[in-house]
Formats: sequence, structure tokens, C-alpha cells
Amino acid sequence: MTMSDLPADAVPAPTPEAYSLSVNDRDHRVPSAWLGESLLYVLRERLGLAGTKNACDQGECGSCSVLLDGVLVCSCCVMAADAVDADIRTVEGVGTGGETSDVQQAFLDEGAVQCGFCTPGLIVAVHDLLEHKPDADELEVREALSGNLCRCTGYGRIFEAVATVQARRAGA
Repeated sequence: MTMSDLPADAVPAPTPEAYSLSVNDRDHRVPSAWLGESLLYVLRERLGLAGTKNACDQGECGSCSVLLDGVLVCSCCVMAADAVDADIRTVEGVGTGGETSDVQQAFLDEGAVQCGFCTPGLIVAVHDLLEHKPDADELEVREALSGNLCRCTGYGRIFEAVATVQARRAGA
């Protein structure tokens, strides 16, 4: 016997839960949520943080990349309830004081922003890369960004943006 063999009134409805998430250094209460919702869904639909994009919903494109306790993850593959007590950083939180970060600015300066759909995930991935490997060479940059799909730029301008950040940081 499977769940579909049971009468409709015999299948219990999911019980809504409430929990809190720490996103971009702010605590957010998530009321009446289903515990199986993805972190991506909760960020966009429940918390109104629309910077993180939903493209594949399978962890294949990188558009939904966020930092979870400092680790780059595809938020579509993480249950939001598993992110309780974790530090979540989205593209909205990579800058400081409402200002664009150096990575965001380099993307603008180098024309690495085309349609913008992949841009948030790429920016978070570049932040993660340069935090851990500030002097990453071209091969390391390519590997670090290999999980992010872009259909507009051909990646050349994205690689230029990474090089621009590296040069600016080295000169500072």
C-alpha cells in the first residue's frame, strides 16, 4: 500500500512550522513554513530576497549560489530548515553598508553583466574564490566558476572582472 492508495482524508497535511534564519547579518523569522522548502524558495518567496535566482532547481546552473557558513552551495539543493543556526550570505549581502562590493563593481566595469540571470551566483562564487585564493590563476578561476552557467557573455568579460578585482586588490 502506498500513500496514493489511501483515501485523501487519511493523508496528513504538512504541518507549518516557524523558524529563524540569519541572512546577511540579520535574523529573519520564517513563519508558517513547510520544513521541506528549499533555502532558495524561502529566500525569494518568504523573505523577499530576490537576488538569488532560480533557473534549474537541480543544482546544475549556479544561479542560486549562496554562502552557507562560508561554504558555496546551491540554495535550491539545501532545505531551509537545515540552514537554521547557519550564517547565510546572499548576493545582497556581499557588499558593505549598502555599497557595491569590489567584485560587483568589477562586473559592472568590465561589462560582465548581460541579462543578469547568472550574475548573482557568479558574484557570490567569485567572492568565495577570492576569499580563499586571492591570487587564483586562470585555471583556478575557470574551475571555481565551472558550476555557473552563463548563456550571454561567453565568460570572457567575467574572467576580466575577476582579473580586475585581483589587480585592484593587489594595488591597494
